[in-house]
Amino acid sequence: MSTQNLGIIMHGVTGRMGMNQHLIRSILAIRAQGGVLLSNGNRVMPDPILIGRNADKMEALAKAHGVARWGTDLDAALASKEDTIFFDAGTTQMRPTLLAKAIRAGKHVYCEKPIATNLNEAVEVCRLAESSGLKHGAVQDKLFLPGLRKLDMLRRAGFFGRMLSVRIEFGYWVFEGDLQPIQRPSWNYRKEEGGGIILDMVCHWRYVLDNLFGEVQSVSCLGATHIPKRWDEADKAYDATADDAAYSTFQLKGHNGEPVVAQINMSWVTRVRRDDLVTFHVDGTHGSAVAGLTSCRAQSRVTTPRPVWNPDQKQMMNFFDQWQEVPDSQVYDNGFKIQWEHFIRHVVENEPYRYTLPEGAKGVQLVEAALKSWQERRWIDVPPLAI
Repeated sequence: MSTQNLGIIMHGVTGRMGMNQHLIRSILAIRAQGGVLLSNGNRVMPDPILIGRNADKMEALAKAHGVARWGTDLDAALASKEDTIFFDAGTTQMRPTLLAKAIRAGKHVYCEKPIATNLNEAVEVCRLAESSGLKHGAVQDKLFLPGLRKLDMLRRAGFFGRMLSVRIEFGYWVFEGDLQPIQRPSWNYRKEEGGGIILDMVCHWRYVLDNLFGEVQSVSCLGATHIPKRWDEADKAYDATADDAAYSTFQLKGHNGEPVVAQINMSWVTRVRRDDLVTFHVDGTHGSAVAGLTSCRAQSRVTTPRPVWNPDQKQMMNFFDQWQEVPDSQVYDNGFKIQWEHFIRHVVENEPYRYTLPEGAKGVQLVEAALKSWQERRWIDVPPLAI
């Protein structure tokens, strides 16, 4: 058995997501386990080079995590024959240009979402990738969360019967910055810098809805900028120009052809009183389930209690205790790492791979539909996306 090196250009990994999830918990974790196992028993060892504009940051990051290669010259990295994959976790506004540049340099490309800030740019880079013959992928990490994998197991087992509705509650309070330090970057709240919760999160909801509950057919969305003034990393006040909350309804075509309704509240200005920072509540004719990031609880048709509405008497039922925990039947690895392993096998041995750039473009398509719905205050149809 042999091990081959796979050079990966990692751009934009000084940010929280790129550093923690992609560099440390994915690529470095894969290296620590001895590489990616192939179907023939051989292994592939990722060999990252960290690329960014700030030399001091790149050197410090590389030294802190034992990465031998780093630099500030992206053109030189793209010209190197040692590196065959380009990964981007930088700003969304730069992403289409960077992906196109890497594709023209003959690199397979993999990137964070959204793949662009608008659908035209997303489709353009998808067409370039498709015509190039190179491999390409977009991060769809939520599908690999333990909670959603358990939920999907229930769906595939027929637990829900006919699926009726999905309700997703996402968010938490992001501090404004005057009283307590911010815990999200300030650009998230500047529309002109690619901020906004609709752009950030609806891309996620598209692949979650399509893959687990049903293909999105239409959307009605109301966005809001509830907190108009915030403070940035330098404690300087600024006007928030991007949406920090959105309230939306989606019509889906379920996997059995039946209609499914999905309601999604997403907010950076809400205080959490639920099981997790995001919860997915699914109701069906034969059962219901509620999943968080890691856990999933279910209630079947035959174990559903009989509550009675009586406003004159204190409720004696503890509804939280009436659900059964779906057990951990396996060890759940980091979702970002799992998808990295899939993509590496896709590149090296042509393993089938479904999370391509066109799938990422579908997320941008739904973002534009949601923004249009908010602007025009009406339902917007979401047709099949032609690439």
